[in-house]
Amino acid sequence: MTTWLLTGGAGYIGPHIARSFLASGRNIVVLDDLRNGFVENVPEGVTLVQATTRNGDMVERTLRDFGIDGVVHLAALKAVGESVEHPLRYYRENLDGMLTLLERMEAVGVRKMVFSSSAAVYGDVAVETVTEETPRVPTSPYGETKLLGEWMMKALHIAGQLDAVALRYFNVGGSGAPELGDRGVNNLIPLVFRALEAGKAPLIFGADWPTHDGSCIRDYIHVVDLGEAHLAAAAKLEGLPNGERLLRTYNIGTGEGTSVIEVINAALRITGIDIDPEVVARRAGDPARVVADPSAAHRDLNWKAERSLDDMVSSAWDSWQHQRATKN
Repeated sequence: MTTWLLTGGAGYIGPHIARSFLASGRNIVVLDDLRNGFVENVPEGVTLVQATTRNGDMVERTLRDFGIDGVVHLAALKAVGESVEHPLRYYRENLDGMLTLLERMEAVGVRKMVFSSSAAVYGDVAVETVTEETPRVPTSPYGETKLLGEWMMKALHIAGQLDAVALRYFNVGGSGAPELGDRGVNNLIPLVFRALEAGKAPLIFGADWPTHDGSCIRDYIHVVDLGEAHLAAAAKLEGLPNGERLLRTYNIGTGEGTSVIEVINAALRITGIDIDPEVVARRAGDPARVVADPSAAHRDLNWKAERSLDDMVSSAWDSWQHQRATKN
């Protein structure tokens, strides 16, 4: 039975990964500083180490004390717009955290990593679907930190010290349980719910993009599918024959593009709230269209997204209502 360290595991995506790993019989230890995470999100019976990945001594002690076999690294700041406004904060948190984690893994001899990368590494792409070979030209400091994280892993792999899989997520939504909803302030679906609940118009950041309805197009993936992708990546690393090395990057999406207007319309239909959206100025760093080609993950990891946009929005709405009922 293997034990994996899950950094940033008390946030939104982490608990879904933890549940997938636990259901497969693996052990999980969560390391999270709780700035954007919640104690109640950590599954019952799972140890929580409250620390940042920049705290090297605590990271190394955790790796040693729990006999960690591999690391799933999520912990990072992740808002594109905020990274444009505060770039040094993102470079410090994301790059220092990654560097410190890799240094301490090397010191202890932990050689397996699944890295939370992002479609933001591609920037403003000029292709209908994005493959792993599409040029990486990030348009935000957030995207740059993710690309640099991939480069750090590559350097260690070349040096013979790491086997790793980087998962370039596309846009994540939905929930695997009512208590595990997205509480983020920057993601589209909770932004729409927050506006609707307040009786305000959901915002569309630019309606003059070169797309079929003028709004940005993204590849939206259900968070449960994403959790299962991490499990598939970890299993791939665990199953390497003796002497075989691995460094791979995979797009994790559905392969289908959905516009912001289409997501908002789904939210209006599922919530039963009818408020016309409002168009406002574009956000800095946003590309017009980013849609995955996930065929490599299908082939190599035996993984495929199974859940629909309606599954995503309806489960997110159930979680939103649960959070409001719990507060009251």
